[in-house]
Amino acid sequence: MTIQLKTADDIARMRVAGRLAAEVLDMIGPYIQPGVSTGELDRICHAYIVEQQHAIPAPLDYNGFPKSICTSVNHVICHGIPSDSKILKHGDMLNIDVTVIKDGFHGDTSKMFCVGDVPEHATRLIRVTQECLYRAIDIVKPGITLGDIGHAIQQHGEAHNYSIVREYCGHGIGRVFHEEPQVLHYGKPHNGPKIVEGMTFTIEPMLNAGSRYTKLSRKDGWTVSTKDRRLSAQWEHTLAVTADGCEVLTLRAEESL
Repeated sequence: MTIQLKTADDIARMRVAGRLAAEVLDMIGPYIQPGVSTGELDRICHAYIVEQQHAIPAPLDYNGFPKSICTSVNHVICHGIPSDSKILKHGDMLNIDVTVIKDGFHGDTSKMFCVGDVPEHATRLIRVTQECLYRAIDIVKPGITLGDIGHAIQQHGEAHNYSIVREYCGHGIGRVFHEEPQVLHYGKPHNGPKIVEGMTFTIEPMLNAGSRYTKLSRKDGWTVSTKDRRLSAQWEHTLAVTADGCEVLTLRAEESL
C-alpha cells in the first residue's frame, strides 16, 4: 500500500478545494424544503460549483455516476442519485455529499439535513453519527493508527445501539478522488498503518438504526441502502495530518473543532 504524502503546497491547494466544498453545503441548506426534488438540488449545486466557484463537481461522470452530488434519503446509506422524481417530504432526513475539484485537488465532505419536522429517533441517529466523526477527528495525530480511528467510531456508535456500515469507508484523497489508505469506521486500537504528517484522507462514518447490512441497487448500480430499510446517517470531512494533530479542510462556518 503506497500512501501519497502531501507537501505544504499540496495542502494549501486542498484547503481551497475543501473550503469550496464546505461552501456548497452552506449554500444549499435553505433550498432543502418539503416539495423540492433531489434533482433540483443537484442542478443548484452544479451551477454554483461551475459558475460561481469556477470549479469541477468530481462525482459527475466519475466511473459513470450521472450527477454532480450524491443525495441519500432516509434508508439510503450513500451514493444516492439525484432525481426529479424523488420529492422531499416532511420528516425526511437527507445526506448531501459534495466533492469539488479546484486546481487539480479534491475537497470531499457531506452533511445531514432535516426536511421539516424530523422524528426524535432520526435526529438522535444524525447527532450520534456526527459525534462519531468528531470523536475520530479529535484523536487524529501522527503516531496513532487507522485502527484507532475505526475503534473510536465503532465504540461510540455501538454504545448507542447503532450498527456501523463496513462495506464503505473513508479514503485517501488529493489529486486523486479515492487513493490509499482505506479508512475503516470499525477496528481495533493500535492496529493498521500508522498516521504520519502529510497524510490527507476522509473520515465518513455511516451508522444504521437497524442492522449493518447493505444492499446495492441492481437498477442503477450506485445506490446503497440498508438491507432492512431502517434509517441511516453519514457525515464526512477531509483532513490533513499536521505535526501535532490535524486540520479539517472542509470545516463549515457553523462548526468549531
